[in-house]
Amino acid sequence: MNAVPQPPLGEPADCEAAAIPPDLLRLLADNVPALIAYYDADTMSCRFANERYAATFGQTTASIVGRGLSEVIGEAAHQQIQPHIDRVVEQVLPAAYERQIDGPEGQRHVEVNLLPHVGEGGRTIGCFVLISDITKFRQAELAARESEERLGKFMQASAEGIVFHKDGFVTDANPPLLQLMGYTLDDILGRRTLEFVAPDHVAKVASVIASGQETAYESVVIDKQGQRIPVEFIVRTMVRNGERMRMTIVRDLRDRHAAQARIHHLAHHDTLTGLPNRSAFMEYLEHLMIGARESGSQLALLFIDLDHFKRVNDSLGHLVGDTLLRTVASRITASLRATDVVARFGGDEFMVLLPQVPQRSDVEEVAHKLLQAIGAPLHAEGRPISVSASAGIALFPNDGATPEDLIKNADTAMYLAKARGRAQSRFFDPVMASSAYAALVMEGELAQALERGEFELHFQPQVSARNDAIVGAEALIRWHHPTRGLLQPGAFIPVAEQQRLMLPIGQWVLREAARCAARWQDLGLGVAPVAVNLSTMQFQSSEFVEVVAQVLREEGVDGRLIELELTERMLMDDLPEVGEKLRRLSELGIRVSVDDFGTGYSSLGHLKELPIDKMKIDASFVKDLPGNRGSTAITRAIIQMARSLGITAIAEGVETAAQRSFLALNGCDELQGDLIGKPMPAAQFELWVRTRRP
Repeated sequence: MNAVPQPPLGEPADCEAAAIPPDLLRLLADNVPALIAYYDADTMSCRFANERYAATFGQTTASIVGRGLSEVIGEAAHQQIQPHIDRVVEQVLPAAYERQIDGPEGQRHVEVNLLPHVGEGGRTIGCFVLISDITKFRQAELAARESEERLGKFMQASAEGIVFHKDGFVTDANPPLLQLMGYTLDDILGRRTLEFVAPDHVAKVASVIASGQETAYESVVIDKQGQRIPVEFIVRTMVRNGERMRMTIVRDLRDRHAAQARIHHLAHHDTLTGLPNRSAFMEYLEHLMIGARESGSQLALLFIDLDHFKRVNDSLGHLVGDTLLRTVASRITASLRATDVVARFGGDEFMVLLPQVPQRSDVEEVAHKLLQAIGAPLHAEGRPISVSASAGIALFPNDGATPEDLIKNADTAMYLAKARGRAQSRFFDPVMASSAYAALVMEGELAQALERGEFELHFQPQVSARNDAIVGAEALIRWHHPTRGLLQPGAFIPVAEQQRLMLPIGQWVLREAARCAARWQDLGLGVAPVAVNLSTMQFQSSEFVEVVAQVLREEGVDGRLIELELTERMLMDDLPEVGEKLRRLSELGIRVSVDDFGTGYSSLGHLKELPIDKMKIDASFVKDLPGNRGSTAITRAIIQMARSLGITAIAEGVETAAQRSFLALNGCDELQGDLIGKPMPAAQFELWVRTRRP
């Protein structure tokens, strides 16, 4: 370029154009937030620079003037921007570009604008340089790009579904969202987001979209197969790719709901049996009572308690006890309707709720069915066990207006069922409260009866079915109550068993029977053996055999004079332990009889393993002889079983000649009943025996 003389920068080309004083122009240039310079187009030397421009390149406003462009910005930079300079100088066009420069504050991003100074003839005589620092903008753009990159990576890496939508239309989605919904990305792009929302949730989702609020809420989506999926939407508004749109995180709630359902189930159900627990049952009961009250219907509450369950845990262990509880729960449930409710109330207590029961007889039938199912034997750890249950029944609305009252009255009825022999059900009635109180009074009286000598033994003779000769007697306890007179065992034995008074009472009976047997032996009456009924509590006592041996020793009685009667159920509880006790009794010379045979669940194989001497046919079968086909078949079977095992068969409850004749003809060995002789006090029994002797 050839130098063309020009007036100094800041001075007007002619006097008429003078408007801004040089010092004011300098002040203005130095305070503009940009870098400003002017270069001669021919020499590319600096004619003017503000403080910012000069300082950026290590110069002052004075030292930079006259320096060439290469000297100011460096040769490499000069060569890099030469095309832009050519555009300004040769084409007389403005140029703009970005570059990075090193300044006092470090490397900066700048935007450079080159503007031609056009002189006469339309040629460029100079170049105005305007440099703006755009570092912050580029950093913001970089941050935005990095943010979008991170967001993109997050979308791909996130285990939760993410969907972007603008104005209610899907613009993007990540793989977890597509997997959750069963679609491909092409399937959903451009579609309305509401298409994937369950119809009953569309209004809520549309409201959130319209409001633009950032929120989190639960909803339901519909997958490609039409299945409802519970989800949580976490909604945010953000800028992506320069556009303002909505981002929704779609969180699958199925596992959470399943966990919540599990927690709810655990909180309302018994972990051992899976049945509703006390808390849940109380809710059921209150709800059904409200419904029954509104409909005018009746519902029944059965309070079921297992008899002597504690001894199962104590003797066989808690694992067997748990197995028994689960089995009982399963049997109860299987015996009920789908509309009935069963719960484990605690320990060995179960509640059964029967809604809409029209008749009392319907409840009786269900209770009988339940107790039969519970009492059936089961095998645990290779051994047969069984347990009976007692049930108390209260009816709404007659027996209680509140859940608490209904349960309390059912509990009272259950207690009465236990007091009357267990393995049965009882309905609540208004006099039960007084009956329960009477039982409490009786407990105190029983405790004093032994001390006062109020008990007495009566004896019922047993004879041979072939020749009517006396072969023994059964000792039966009676109580001379101070105010109520002579009481039969059924009036007080259940209470004694409930309060563990049977141990001292049973020991008294055994000792008194032994004394009588020894006396009759000395008198030559030939009444032997004398049979003594055992209670479950006595037989299960760990010291039972030792107590029997002690009584025989102290009374000087030969064990062959005593026979012990056990119920069929007592033999089923723990076969090894039962067998060991019976063998030890046999070593003492004591005979063992199975009482009430045919009413339980004994098997032939079971009986073969035990040292049993006698099998007693229950009176419930004998009473229907000989006319009832079922009773005759059972009686014949028992007699045949006894004969095959080499066991004596004796029938109790013989009251008619027809019964006696049938039993004798079918091979029954011994007979007992009112036809032979009623139970009598010892003195009267002795007289009866003497009168029968030849």
